[in-house]
Amino acid sequence: MNAKSLIGRLTQQENINFLLTNRIPRRLVTRFMGWWSRIEHPWVCKGSIALWRLFSDLDLGEAKHTEFKSLHDCFTRELKAGARPIDMHPARLVSPCDGLVGACGPITRGLMLQAKGFPYSLTELLTDADWAQHYEGGHYVTLRLTSSMYHRFHAPADCRVEQVNYISGDTWNVNPIALKRVPGLFCKNERAVIRCRIDSGAILTLVPVAAILVASIRLRFLDVLLHLKYRGPHVIPCNAMLQRGEEMGWFEHGSTIIVLAPPGLKLAEGVFEGAGVRMGQPLMLIG
Repeated sequence: MNAKSLIGRLTQQENINFLLTNRIPRRLVTRFMGWWSRIEHPWVCKGSIALWRLFSDLDLGEAKHTEFKSLHDCFTRELKAGARPIDMHPARLVSPCDGLVGACGPITRGLMLQAKGFPYSLTELLTDADWAQHYEGGHYVTLRLTSSMYHRFHAPADCRVEQVNYISGDTWNVNPIALKRVPGLFCKNERAVIRCRIDSGAILTLVPVAAILVASIRLRFLDVLLHLKYRGPHVIPCNAMLQRGEEMGWFEHGSTIIVLAPPGLKLAEGVFEGAGVRMGQPLMLIG
């Protein structure tokens, strides 16, 4: 058995996986990873990427560049032009990122699911009861980005970003094993609440949730980097016009984006728990 197979078998054991990725000094390890990933040295970069490949199915075939200055440079890589065709139908909202659908469905009594049998409160996620009420009877999709995936996220439609609320927090792993064990995990972790008004007048909310090794979210339309040491302001008014598919920002590893839609929008065909989606594919339908 080779090293990659052995590591894969070990990390598939739930207890071991949970211990290795959560019962450690999460914030300290995350800060260390942020420092390490930015070291611009060819040996450090190539050695780190080789180690990364042992833990994942990293494929750089679609990357715009194949030579990287640092591990961070590889994490936040751009794709070749045309690698993600964008569905341009005005009645469809597209996925903002590559991901796996961890959960999806209607928002009922202010609750959503992070895993089967594990509901959590939309009010706690957004830290705003009035805004949570806006989505009662609407739909949500939770998109999980694995470490090897493309880490940038994009506008789901032509829209205007009106506000960002940065919420500092913990750095629990957001993999399925942790989601079945840690109640309200998304409400504990660092996250950004991004309000976007689309042409129909509906307001979507995207919630990028950081995690262990990730806790840094970059939004192209803001001049600040949102991370564990950021001290404010936390509610940031915006007036950023974005076109469908235009880049919004990126994570520095892999994590989760929760997409919230008000009543009047529904899930697109093929969006169900466990499905894989790519940025630019239909995610929700208007009307």
